[in-house]
Amino acid sequence: MTGIVTLPRLEADGLSFSYPDGTAALHEVSLRVAPGEIAAVLGRSGAGKSTLMRCLAGLHPPTRGEVRHDGQPYAGLRGRARRARAERIGLVFQEFQLVERATVLSNVLIGRLVYQPLLPSLLHLVRRADREIAVAAAARLGLGELLRKRVDALSGGQRQRVAIARAMAQQPDVLLADEPVANLDPVLAAGVVGDIVELVRAESLTAVLNLHDVALARRTADRLVGMRAGRVLFDLPAADVTDDHLARIYADSEVAPSEVGA
Repeated sequence: MTGIVTLPRLEADGLSFSYPDGTAALHEVSLRVAPGEIAAVLGRSGAGKSTLMRCLAGLHPPTRGEVRHDGQPYAGLRGRARRARAERIGLVFQEFQLVERATVLSNVLIGRLVYQPLLPSLLHLVRRADREIAVAAAARLGLGELLRKRVDALSGGQRQRVAIARAMAQQPDVLLADEPVANLDPVLAAGVVGDIVELVRAESLTAVLNLHDVALARRTADRLVGMRAGRVLFDLPAADVTDDHLARIYADSEVAPSEVGA
């Protein structure tokens, strides 16, 4: 009997990307992430991890190669089709990118703007259904008591949870997190990544996390993708990644591979 084949939710085939100054950031990168799967991308600074994330998000069109979401290529999407794809991809960044003087609820509601007509958005009118979704997303991240608090009064961990709640209010099926805990101490980082994993599992999302902390990635991701100099050197189940694999991407680092993120 033929087994059921799960099609990738997110695919990259032969991605290459060069910046306008000629700097080549990605070289023939391929990646496939299934529904409900968490992939963590590892590598030194400058390995091309953030550039890969921006290509997967559709923020950087690749120089060569293709990105597909549920089998549909990004290239050529215009108008409503482009917006529909953007609705399904939630983004979390290292820098939080919050409106610091606005409340927690206002920031989380920004995740609903992709569904709002332009005029109501400009007039700051919020549909009741959107508010309910935003409140529920904030509550799931432990922010229910902070909805009316300004973001600039929050801790780093709370701010990143606001950013995650904003992405989840969008109700995506793909979550891309680019160094989401780089600015947090190890305890807060583990808690925030734990929140992301819990949400991904509960909602059967597809997630790609760009992480520096190898130990944390091993504990939380299904697969580890190792990058160096814009190339993927390994893409394996987390349990199969050895120190020898890590040495290939962290060679010449001041920190031993087994100690990264320890």
